[in-house]
Amino acid sequence: MNTNMQRNSLAKRAWLGAGIVLMVAMLSACGSSGSGKPEIAVGSKNFTESLVLGEMYSLALEHAGYKVDRKLNLGGTLVAHEALKKGDIDMYPEYTGTGLINVLQLPPKTDAQAVYDEVAKGYKEKFDLVWLKPTEANDSQGLVTTKKVADQYNLHKISDLPKLAPQLRMAAVPEFEEREDGLKGLNSFYGKMDFKSIKLFDYGVKYRVIMNGEADLTVGFTTDGDLTNPDLVLLEDDKKFWPPYFVAPVVRGDVLEKNPDVEKVLNDVSAKLDNKTVQALNAQVDIDKKEYADVAKDFLQKQGLLD
Repeated sequence: MNTNMQRNSLAKRAWLGAGIVLMVAMLSACGSSGSGKPEIAVGSKNFTESLVLGEMYSLALEHAGYKVDRKLNLGGTLVAHEALKKGDIDMYPEYTGTGLINVLQLPPKTDAQAVYDEVAKGYKEKFDLVWLKPTEANDSQGLVTTKKVADQYNLHKISDLPKLAPQLRMAAVPEFEEREDGLKGLNSFYGKMDFKSIKLFDYGVKYRVIMNGEADLTVGFTTDGDLTNPDLVLLEDDKKFWPPYFVAPVVRGDVLEKNPDVEKVLNDVSAKLDNKTVQALNAQVDIDKKEYADVAKDFLQKQGLLD
């Protein structure tokens, strides 16, 4: 081979080598976050609060340099839990009472720390899943009336109901009358509540029913966005019938072992959440009709957790 041919061959190989290096670099950039950190799959259940929280945790992880695969709106508890166990997702927000009763199938407890300790231990031993620090948001069940009715009957706590029930109309929701964590259990725990009437309504209209004066009392959840309305009153569960349902991120153990900083990223978000905050976030979506992703982003920016 003459000198010119050798030079051309060397130049061609150098050009091809450079091209291959460039292509590899481009492919790597497309397949990662650009920071060397892996992809985290974030899930959620299929209701407003879980969607908002799932998006918050996703945004915080992205801000920390992770690429996030959003698998939000998965379905109910068992769907999300099975996805986490199988590795289809790496984390999702769950509730301590749900983990205790529905997943671990253990008896209810009323002490918040005891419930958290039991689910944290049980999940780690059975599934190698880790409960991070819980938020101060407790999405438990409750009974809700209007301010007008509360003032009229001096009704502010559930223990008032056995005496007052014959004068009150209950707007029940599906299964409430039969469930052990519904009216059946309340009657056993607080004493018999013989309501003046009990009519069944859909979840979506229950608050409107009592606000319109068609009933006096209904069933709610303690972080419902509607409870931001000052004309609604959540009765105090003064004897602690319902177990605590504090929400927390649940993460696969292997993910935390490989990426220990994920714990701080998620805990920093959780530290900003309590009942009033989550009620307000839910209200922005359910009442003000904002997109849940916009609500999540705006909140984190205001809290200084996003640029």
